[in-house]
Amino acid sequence: MKILIGGNGRMGSLIRATAEQAGHTVIGMADAFDLSALDCGEKADVVIDFSHRDNLPWILDYVKNNHCALVYGTTGLTDEMKQQLAELSETVPVFFSANFSYGVAVLQQILRTAVPLLSGQYDMELVETHHNQKADAPSGTAKALLEIMNPEHAFTEVYGRSGMVGKRGHEIGVHALRGGTEAGEHTVHFFGDNESITITHHATNRQIFVNGAIQAAEFLSDKKAGMYGMDDLIQMHQEG
Repeated sequence: MKILIGGNGRMGSLIRATAEQAGHTVIGMADAFDLSALDCGEKADVVIDFSHRDNLPWILDYVKNNHCALVYGTTGLTDEMKQQLAELSETVPVFFSANFSYGVAVLQQILRTAVPLLSGQYDMELVETHHNQKADAPSGTAKALLEIMNPEHAFTEVYGRSGMVGKRGHEIGVHALRGGTEAGEHTVHFFGDNESITITHHATNRQIFVNGAIQAAEFLSDKKAGMYGMDDLIQMHQEG
């Protein structure tokens, strides 16, 4: 495939190296401050972006104009931006996920089974940890996990606690830790009477997300217009 990468930072460089190792051609890397890569004279088969939401406007324009696929993993999007991606998927294949780790996708499936069994008797808490350069909090992955934990919004979502907060209510605590070079850790706690259950996914480096992005791009190579996600990759592995 011919790949155009959004952003030219550490993540973009990792995507480029991994894509080229897999035999793909990277025709350029672009961001909102330097769009010169768009004038390379070649048309991309897919755009991969894990950079910053400021890049979304030119990415939408490029994908529409070139009718190519999009793999999108940038977090911190507004509802309007998410709607723009949904509208784009009506004409081209779009793979959108807050986390491209296969392990996190499996964690989400585990929670879909565990939460209905435990949420009535156990208190639930969510903790996520990321490096000190991450701009948004809580992480996009934490928000996705929280949606599984609280699908009907029956629980009040409490973001951190401070002061005399009183007795715990019908709530889910959400906590974001930032520091060092932590690639990403997400932990869901279920606290019951005299017992507890903890489920954790820990990423040791960003390569797992890059590998997932390349798999997603390859997955889209023969797909029709539509919105795809990590559950589709899991299903493909199960069927294969």
